[in-house]
Amino acid sequence: MVDIVTLTPNPAIDLSTSVERLVPSRKLRCAAQKRDPGGGGINVARVVKRFGGDVEAIFPAGGFTGKLLKLLLDEENVPSRIVEAVAETREDFSVSENATGEQYRFVLPGLPLAEHEWRGMLDALAATSPAPKIVIGSGSLPPGVPVDFYAQAAAVAKQLGAKFFLDTSGKPLTAALAQGVTLIKPNLREMQELAGRPLGCEKEWVDAARAHIAAGQVEIVALSLGHLGALLVTKDQALRSPALPVTAVSTIGAGDSFLGAIAHRLAQGGSIAEAFRLGLAAGSATLTVHGTQLCDPDEVERLYAQVIIEPI
Repeated sequence: MVDIVTLTPNPAIDLSTSVERLVPSRKLRCAAQKRDPGGGGINVARVVKRFGGDVEAIFPAGGFTGKLLKLLLDEENVPSRIVEAVAETREDFSVSENATGEQYRFVLPGLPLAEHEWRGMLDALAATSPAPKIVIGSGSLPPGVPVDFYAQAAAVAKQLGAKFFLDTSGKPLTAALAQGVTLIKPNLREMQELAGRPLGCEKEWVDAARAHIAAGQVEIVALSLGHLGALLVTKDQALRSPALPVTAVSTIGAGDSFLGAIAHRLAQGGSIAEAFRLGLAAGSATLTVHGTQLCDPDEVERLYAQVIIEPI
């Protein structure tokens, strides 16, 4: 039985490299490139697999880069169900500037999916047997995919008797909340967009989360706050943790690691506090590695002991 199934409608190959300094109009000599599987749900699946969880990734893939994406996931032993797509799978790239420690991320748009391709993802999810405990939708939507894609996925998850976790933003997030989901993982900017106003303090963060919970749109809000740490809110609990003192070299995949660790621990039957703690450790560990390498379980275990969680 697969405990967790992830949906990634806009997957990517993530290419990362570094250069001493970014200078316009000059030929820049870069370090050797690294290619990793990318896209929100794919990264979540990679993290769950590293913790020993039972997971499967559903995503469209096309062209040479689609074949490479499948190969890279096979190398990490991440099971997948691929919906064959005509369009070439996109690539993203990041460049770290050694002189300053700054990272520059270049996110390219995905090519359009045909209706039968994005519907194929929902059909693949509906055919999952036995049903998973958790379905996770994560990432942006490429052209051709309707804004209610994740809302439709949430409805399929409900039919399966599975919980639905979501990490996206804008109209796709709003549409899914209208359908009803189990957990969302916005950052502060995305939470403010949902609220339609600035949220300047802890009380306002909690109140905004509880407004969606009270409306029956979501049960758990895991709010990532960057250098301010993170906040997890349910109907009955609000937990806050400061950021761990790590040296950040890349932000890529930190949110995916946070979500993947939370889902894994909950799928194991852990408490919401335990899941939050593991998510914080995993997200922090990912900050310390380059590219889209994601978290190392040994580093997560080390950081787990340092996480401070306080009820508010």
